[in-house]
Amino acid sequence: MVAFPDLRLRRLRGTETVRSLVRETRLAPADFAYPLFVTHGRDVRRPIEPMPGCHQFSLDLLLPEVTEVAGLGIPAVLLFGIPEEKDPLGSGAYAEHGIVQEAVRVIKQAVPQLWVITDVCLCEYTDHGHCGVLEGDGVDNDRTLALLARTALSQVQAGADMVAPSAMMDGQVKAIREALDREGFLGTPIMAYAAKYASAFYGPFRVAAESSPRFGDRRGYQMDPANVRMALREVALDIQEGADIVMVKPALAYLDVIARVKERFNHPVAAYNVSGEYAMVKAAAANGWLDEQRATLEVLTAIKRAGADFILTYHAKEAARWLRGEE
Repeated sequence: MVAFPDLRLRRLRGTETVRSLVRETRLAPADFAYPLFVTHGRDVRRPIEPMPGCHQFSLDLLLPEVTEVAGLGIPAVLLFGIPEEKDPLGSGAYAEHGIVQEAVRVIKQAVPQLWVITDVCLCEYTDHGHCGVLEGDGVDNDRTLALLARTALSQVQAGADMVAPSAMMDGQVKAIREALDREGFLGTPIMAYAAKYASAFYGPFRVAAESSPRFGDRRGYQMDPANVRMALREVALDIQEGADIVMVKPALAYLDVIARVKERFNHPVAAYNVSGEYAMVKAAAANGWLDEQRATLEVLTAIKRAGADFILTYHAKEAARWLRGEE
């Protein structure tokens, strides 16, 4: 192997032009999906305190937001809903005129080219804050499956382009795929939250989605952060059940999992740059401890370099502007 002084790798770092020519990982606005929180009412643009720059939107104020997203070249949004009322079975999740279903209709009518992904879970809609039907103090996996399938079907009937089951119930992808196919939606893809960890980095999201459990936690169904072999088993099962895209969540603290999933499976891989990861950068930048633009783009590059084909991130709009050379 040629070595120094004949080989000088700094030759390829001397200017931005040469660095760009040999750059191995590239980011673009088309790599992002932007999560949005929708709620009832009018003229609601409610700031989410632990997530600076993010808001809950009522349907009438959703249109300017999604129009801006599409104009920045971001191809997709991921919708989360905050219902008017909650109950033990999370019935707002699968109501024909539920908040997410109505948001889908609004977006697809106004910005039809924007890809609308809908989260399929019950935690925002249950009065106990867990992701499924309770049996005592635990979640009944199999009873929950029918409600997840019903939720996904109602979202697709409203016009959703893709559904994303996130409850981490065993068999959820199979139940949803069968329900969609039965109703003729064979062409609607499923993005499975396949390796979703029980993470402390979800804290700000639970404020945004008003979805904190009223008791206990979600470690009985979300994955142990210490495990990677189990993540590969979860991904394999979701692919077998019909997942078209598999997701690792969170992203930044689980880059090794993203890399392992990408290496093992010939399947599109998404990664969710979650609320706590976003909030940390925002807080450090607000204190002058980080250059926000450089830190954000470095984080997103790392996630893509690890193997993510696309990234769900609250940084999407800012990152898109920076990548387009806008302030």
